[in-house]
Amino acid sequence: MAFFRVGIFGYGGGPSSIPLVHKEVVEKYQWMNEDEFSDILAIANTLPGPIATKMAGYIGYKVAGILGMFMALFATVIPTVVLLIVLLTTLSSFKEIPWVVGMTNAVVPVVAVLLGLLTINFMVNSQKGLGWTQTVGLGVGSFVIIVLLGIHPGIMIAGILLFVLVYPFERRNKERGRS
Repeated sequence: MAFFRVGIFGYGGGPSSIPLVHKEVVEKYQWMNEDEFSDILAIANTLPGPIATKMAGYIGYKVAGILGMFMALFATVIPTVVLLIVLLTTLSSFKEIPWVVGMTNAVVPVVAVLLGLLTINFMVNSQKGLGWTQTVGLGVGSFVIIVLLGIHPGIMIAGILLFVLVYPFERRNKERGRS
């Protein structure tokens, strides 16, 4: 049911479904914590394909194995396919009517608020492990690299993962203690 709700209410594509997945998986059912969700989101962003299905597949597998994976994928994809066919057929014939234009335009700010709340939540959780200075520094650095320099987020995340593998957190802490 969690991923069925995401499939039904995730109007606007993958980015709009992320806060819905978070609400179901972390807050409602508590299948994982914030850190696990953040890790899955980061990895899902680096892989090709729709983010909602990647997250549903992994979370479904984590919770209930292969059957859980197929159920989560089915529950995420089928409502979207059915709604896509019905809504696009209906909306395309009524796309000039003002209330339809208003409805489709009104979704954008709502999705922006949902993503903003999720971002704030991630920032607060990140500062618990890194502190505000590093969290804000990484946020600003990420913005510069992704938005201003135009580097794909997947490349940046892969670079961070590589850095952490080569230069582990424990080693950084030991070096700080000696300095």
